[in-house]
Amino acid sequence: MDEPVKILCVDDEPNVLKALQRLFMDEDYEIYTAATGEEGLAILAEQWDVQVVISDYRMPGMNGVDFLKAVYEGWPNTIRIVLSGYADTASVVAAINEGQIYKFIGKPWDDEALKATLAQAIEYYGLEKKNQELTRKLQLSNAELQVHNEELERLVVDRTAELVYQNQMLRQGQLILEWLPVAVVGIDASGFVVQGNRRFNEMVSHDSGSVVGQDIFELFGKEITRFIEDVASAQPVSGSFDFQGKMCRFQCVRVMAGDSFDGVVLAINPVTEA
Repeated sequence: MDEPVKILCVDDEPNVLKALQRLFMDEDYEIYTAATGEEGLAILAEQWDVQVVISDYRMPGMNGVDFLKAVYEGWPNTIRIVLSGYADTASVVAAINEGQIYKFIGKPWDDEALKATLAQAIEYYGLEKKNQELTRKLQLSNAELQVHNEELERLVVDRTAELVYQNQMLRQGQLILEWLPVAVVGIDASGFVVQGNRRFNEMVSHDSGSVVGQDIFELFGKEITRFIEDVASAQPVSGSFDFQGKMCRFQCVRVMAGDSFDGVVLAINPVTEA
């Protein structure tokens, strides 16, 4: 572990505390000692990052179970070990349940076994801390992902609403074009009809949609085709021609895609005799 290992030993017997200090003096540990549970809690309040607490079970005032229960409530990540010379099974169970004890070690203890237990406890503390850090990072990542997903959903909703609106406007525009009281036809840059409204289709064939894809020469003849082709370069705005056996007024406009010619739109009205 990169951080210093801090161990708190709590026992009302000074000889026990001295023995624990001697036992760990060659280890790279910071050892804190307290004679009572109250003193132990006061040390923890100052040294909040203590990794391991070793406590006697029977002490005057606050006993080991109450002390370790308070430690668990205030410093839940701290590893808690009980030392006791009493083999009271009920007391052991109470200590484990209420204080969330990592290990219960009897007195007198075996030095090497206690050292091994402490090393395992420190390793366990490190693993738990790393797991908690990974959990926090995962929670943070999940929260960020949720925010991202919510933003994406909002953008999708906004974009969908925009597309719905655009489709409605396009449909409305198509309906308006379809029901204009004047014949309208769209011609692409290659000279083919790409759209004709209802009035135009009635004028040429009475069959809606039949003119789409027709070559303008076949549909309009030589004179009107030349007029349409002139529009692409000279942009005349109108002209009168015989069409479908009637004199009609042709009004024409170029369709531009940026700076490029993309076709023409014709509006055709029969000339009404005065």
